[in-house]
Amino acid sequence: QSIDAAVTRLGVPDGFLGNPEVRIPMPPALRKLGRGLGLLGMGGDADALETAMNHAAETAVAEARPVLRQALQRMTVQDAKGILTGGDDAVTQYFRRTTADTLTVKFRPIVARATQQLKLAALYDQYAGKAAQFGLVKGAEANLNDYVTSKALDGLFHVMAEEERAIREDP
Repeated sequence: QSIDAAVTRLGVPDGFLGNPEVRIPMPPALRKLGRGLGLLGMGGDADALETAMNHAAETAVAEARPVLRQALQRMTVQDAKGILTGGDDAVTQYFRRTTADTLTVKFRPIVARATQQLKLAALYDQYAGKAAQFGLVKGAEANLNDYVTSKALDGLFHVMAEEERAIREDP
């Protein structure tokens, strides 16, 4: 149920953009740059990038269902026992542990296609990459596509955990 709920809620237009709990903000380094761009009359570019980032996440999450279902089918009895005795988000943690790498590989090209259309994304990668060498930008934030992919996964698993909690409260 949590798989279907998360993919259905997030894998649609404005699934991320319209949900303040999972909306992907500009990376902190780019937010600072965004203020400067606004002063230069380029604030619309920053807004377009944030919109594109969220729409990219929505498109990527729509592709998550088969990967998550395969993980469900591969669940062992030991996994199931751990889920039953685990916390409120034990199922979600199982899915994160067993699918995050595969979903990252699947999401990254989808995100890249969406963000490459904006010149600001390439410019960000160029400057953030240099800043990362000096420790000014954290690893995942040094590449815009990695940042969006990571945030898309966080949003997906966040919604799955919410659904799991609701199911555990009222099966």
